[in-house]
Amino acid sequence: MTQNRPLTPVYPALSRSYPADFTVDEQYRASLPDLQNGPASLIVGARKLIQHVGISNFRLPIRYRRKDGGEIMLETSVTGTVSLDAERKGINMSRIMRSFYAHAEKQFSLGVLAAAVSDYKDHLDSFDARLQMRLSYPMRALSLRSGLEGWQYYDIAMELIDQGGQRLKVMHFDYVYSSTCPCSLELSEHARESRAQLATPHSQRSIARISVVMQGEEKLWFEDMVALCRRAVATETQVMVKREDEQAFAELNAANPIFVEDAVRAFAQQLEDEPRIGDFRVIASHQESLHSHDAVSLLTEGETFAQTSLDPMTFAGLRA
Repeated sequence: MTQNRPLTPVYPALSRSYPADFTVDEQYRASLPDLQNGPASLIVGARKLIQHVGISNFRLPIRYRRKDGGEIMLETSVTGTVSLDAERKGINMSRIMRSFYAHAEKQFSLGVLAAAVSDYKDHLDSFDARLQMRLSYPMRALSLRSGLEGWQYYDIAMELIDQGGQRLKVMHFDYVYSSTCPCSLELSEHARESRAQLATPHSQRSIARISVVMQGEEKLWFEDMVALCRRAVATETQVMVKREDEQAFAELNAANPIFVEDAVRAFAQQLEDEPRIGDFRVIASHQESLHSHDAVSLLTEGETFAQTSLDPMTFAGLRA
């Protein structure tokens, strides 16, 4: 005899109202399931060491010291990762955020990084940890001739890497400048001199991403990186300009024509001369007005940034 079964499953009567007055005690908290810290039998896929697992673009305000003695609070985007052993299922990612909140109000920039790394490395029982904070740092910039002043913003990332108990401090710094093509400048002058033909050399907004290992006890300030870049390539883009400033900028570009190869070497020379900097990498992109493609170059010094394969977005990620 065939037994008829109900077409829909029978569920117990569950409350459909949010229990606003419900409170959690330690006994209840201990009863909550925690799949991320479950047994190795729950691991999906290959049991392999994971080099990076964590969070990206977690934002909060962080205080930064200025070289002149002041301080500023800036919205900061945090990326935090740890390594994960092959026999562990996962990590509690909220600990990374809690570690930051525990130190953000009483520490400055690198101090927050150092304290947070120590905290969540202990909490997560991991052997490697990495934190990165991305920010846009404002500095006042004077015009070339008129005396006007405006805010220039620099995209910066501070990174703290802890591997096997050894810590590495890294700064990534974006510098935006104008590049006038030396070849185009000479061709324009040739047209003027030989045929009395008005011609203008092509120039374009360009960007260098400079990554440095900070070494020694003396602090490397953001303002120091700005000064270093200006010494290497003087044609930084301008903020506030009048006609006399625009003319001055044209003269400045004519006095400093530069290929992308010249740019990375000019930055490298300044970096080599700075004792607070160890290994470094310079990536430059001249986003050409002559061509429909960019001219790019990459130069590294030391083992930290040495690479054989390039991420497909290495140059595409540079947008001035």
